[in-house]
Amino acid sequence: MKTIRKLFIAMVAVVFGFTACNKTDEPTDNSIEGTYVGTLTADGVKSASAESTGSGNARAEVTKINDEQIEVHCYSVDFDTTFMLNYFEDHDSVMVCLTGDDFEHRYGHSIGQGHMMGGMMGDMHEGETEWEHHMSDEHQEGDEHFGGFDMPNHSFSYRFEITEQNSTHFLNFHGAKE
Repeated sequence: MKTIRKLFIAMVAVVFGFTACNKTDEPTDNSIEGTYVGTLTADGVKSASAESTGSGNARAEVTKINDEQIEVHCYSVDFDTTFMLNYFEDHDSVMVCLTGDDFEHRYGHSIGQGHMMGGMMGDMHEGETEWEHHMSDEHQEGDEHFGGFDMPNHSFSYRFEITEQNSTHFLNFHGAKE
C-alpha cells in the first residue's frame, strides 16, 4: 500500500513539474485590448539601425470604446498619435477600418451608407464574417486598409499614412501584446 501511495505522489509531482515548466510568457487574454510593444519603421528602409531608419521602440495602447470601436494611442520617442478605429472579427484575426470623417475622406462616403435595413451587422449572410460583411457593404475592390490584430500571435500592426508639405510617407507599427 505504501508503494502505491509513493508511486501516486511521484506521478503527481512529475505532472506538476511538467506543467510548471511549460509556462509561457504569452498573454492568456484573447481580447484585443491592451498594450502592444514593438517597433515603428519607415517604408523603404533596408537598414535595421534606429538612427538611420527612424525605427525604434514604440507602444500602442488599445482600448475598446464599445462593441464596434477602439481607441489606439501609438507612440515612440518621435511619434505620438491617438485615433479611433472600427474593428471586425475575421476568422483568427481582427481587422480594423477608419471611422467617421477619416472613413469618409478616405473612401468617399459615410460609413453605414452601404448597409441595408437592420443596422451595421443586421443583414449578415450565413457563414460571413464581420470583416467580409463590412468589405461587401462598405468598400469597393482595391480599397486599402491599414492594419489589424493577429490573434494567435497576440500582435497588432498598423500602417500610418503621413502627408506633410505635399509629400506622403508611411510608418509601420508592429508590436506584440505585453
